[in-house]
This record gives sequence, C-alpha cells and structure tokens, in this order.
Amino acid sequence: MKRKIGLLPKLIIGIILGIVIGLISKGIEFYVVVRLMSTFSGIFSNFLNFIIPLVIIVFVAPGIAELGRGAGKLLGITALFAYLSSVIAGVIALLIGRAILPNIIKAAELGESSGIDVTPYFEITIDPMMAVMTALVTAFVLGLGMANIKEERLFGVLKDFQLIIQKVISYILIPFIPVHIAGIFAKITTTGEIFNTIKTFSSVFIIIIILQLGYIVVQYIIAFLYTGKNPIKSIRNMLPAYFTALGTQSSAATIPVTIESTRKNEVDEDVVDFVIPLGATIHLAGDTITLVLASMGVMLMNGNDPSIATMIPFILMLGVTMVAAPGIPGGGVMAALGLLETMLGFGSGQQALMIALHFAQDSFGTATNVTGDGAIAIIMNKVSKKLKSD
Repeated sequence: MKRKIGLLPKLIIGIILGIVIGLISKGIEFYVVVRLMSTFSGIFSNFLNFIIPLVIIVFVAPGIAELGRGAGKLLGITALFAYLSSVIAGVIALLIGRAILPNIIKAAELGESSGIDVTPYFEITIDPMMAVMTALVTAFVLGLGMANIKEERLFGVLKDFQLIIQKVISYILIPFIPVHIAGIFAKITTTGEIFNTIKTFSSVFIIIIILQLGYIVVQYIIAFLYTGKNPIKSIRNMLPAYFTALGTQSSAATIPVTIESTRKNEVDEDVVDFVIPLGATIHLAGDTITLVLASMGVMLMNGNDPSIATMIPFILMLGVTMVAAPGIPGGGVMAALGLLETMLGFGSGQQALMIALHFAQDSFGTATNVTGDGAIAIIMNKVSKKLKSD
C-alpha cells in the first residue's frame, strides 16, 4: 500500500529544498532557478489573493446562517463564549508578545537589501472580485439574511459553492503551498536573511506552544471558578482528545474522542452533543494565539511596531473570521490571510512565512482548540441548567 506524505513533511522538504537552492545559487552566482521559483510564487500569491474573498463568503455566510437557525439562547451564549475565548487568547498573546518578542527579534528586511536580482521573470495579475472587507460585510449580510428567511435556495447555492472552493483549496492551494514556500525560502536564502529568519521563528514557535498549553489551564481555571469542577481532573479527562488532535490535526475528526472525554467531566449528554460539534467549528483559540504571535514576529522582523492600537482591531476581526476555517486544511491561516494583508500590510513573503509557521504547529493549535471545547462545555452545562430552571 502506497503511503502518502503529509503536508507538514512536504513543507519541511520545501523549506530545506528552498534553502539548498538559495545557497547553491548564491555560491555560484547563478540565479535563474531562484527567479523561476520567484515567478511561480508571484503567480501563486496572486491566485491566493483572488481566492481569499471567495473563501470568506462561502464559509462565513453559511456559518452565520446555520448559527442563526440553531437552538435558542444556548447557541448564542455558546457562540459568544467561543468568540470571547478566542479574543482573550489573542489579547494574552499580544501582551506576552509585546513583553518578550522585541527582546529576541531584530529588524531585518526580508530579501530587499542585498542587491541580488531575484525578481520574477514576469507577473500575472489576478485581481480579486472584491476586497476582503467587502467580502466580510457581504458574508455577514448574506448570513444574517439567510438566518431570517425560510427559503433554502440561496443557502444551498452557497453550500455548493463552498464545496467547489474546498476542492480548489484541497487540489490546488494545498499541494502547491510547499512549492510556494520553497520559492520564498530560496529567495530569502539568496539575499542572505535565511538564518536570521529560522532563528527568529524557532523562538516564536516555542513561545506559541508554551502559551497554548498555558491557555488550556486558564480556560479550565475559569470553568472551575464558575462551576467548581476540579481543573486538574478535568484536564486529565480531556488528554485523550488532546493527543488525538495532535495526530489528526483536525477538530472535526477528533469530535468523537472529544465528546467521550467531555462526558467524563460529568457534562450532560445533550450539552455535550450540542457544544462539542459547535466548538469544533467556531472555537479556535489555539489558532488565534499562533496567528497573533507569528504576525507580531513578522512585523518586528520588518521593523514595524505591533502596537496595541494595530493589533486589537486585528484580534477582534480574527475572532469573527475564524468561523471560515472549518473544513479547510490549515484553515486558520487561510481564513486570516485577507486580514493579514489588509490590516497588517503583509505581502506575499510575509504571508508565506505565516503559512509555514502555522502548519508547523497545526497539531498543537488543534489540540488546544479541542481541549478548550471541553472547558466551554463544562461552563455551558451549568448555563443550560440555569436556563431550564428559569
């Protein structure tokens, strides 16, 4: 039986291949291969920018519609808790990042100061059908509208469109991302910034994982303060879900184990069956931590200040946009690319670094997401009992 190579190994191979090509090209002063790879990366980046608004519309709009058609107050409260959890995770990441990252990251423009010509041979412009913010507003209008009308036709059209975009992501974007990453790393290796980049993001990667583990503890302490559930026992019961998510890299694929683990925390059956699938869709605190810290690292490397005034609006929008992530491999970063471009000014090189770092820690981010779902379920169990008694 032929064994498939996973995306993470392919990304690692792409990074190594890009570095090797860059070093060889620089050593022999022959840059044709690097420029060819840069040409591909430019075209791929343009196509990515084209597809991002479509991703937002076809995932956010049906997601809002489905939420609006759900079961009353508990759904709204659960969605609010999931959103607040992601936002709080982002704010904590921002504060810790501002305290630590400036001490370990020095400004270094990526590949623009060496004088070596690694520009693409040609460019193909693919203008998006609409801007990212326009797509978000359109998605909100469509989603809220579909939630308040009885007709199913538009909803069905968008779900069909969603399947098309999923296939574009699965069969075009994801397979070629390693090539895109290889092109970016070949370019920054040739221009002399590679080792500083690797050193920087290895430090950021370690901070991300530590913060994700810490945030799991924070969530269960909050659940303990509200419900009295022992946080140590609750986390221990959720470990099977955590380690399953490490392997699957998918909140949806981990749902059966997450449900079983949450039941051990004495959460009512109806609450478990409702909150866990919903949380797998809309609660992405682990991804938020990654995206906030990684984007701050990229900004600092480029000599920009990730100020609170800049990052807070980004975090608030990120919490909403994360609803577009389900069903997309590495969906957190895919859904956020538009915000990274429009709100933080990230170009194709910076976006490629974000994609690489996100996929490198995707297992840990997913594990943080599903384990946090268990904490929300504990809180919602008490909320549900209060709503029933009123």
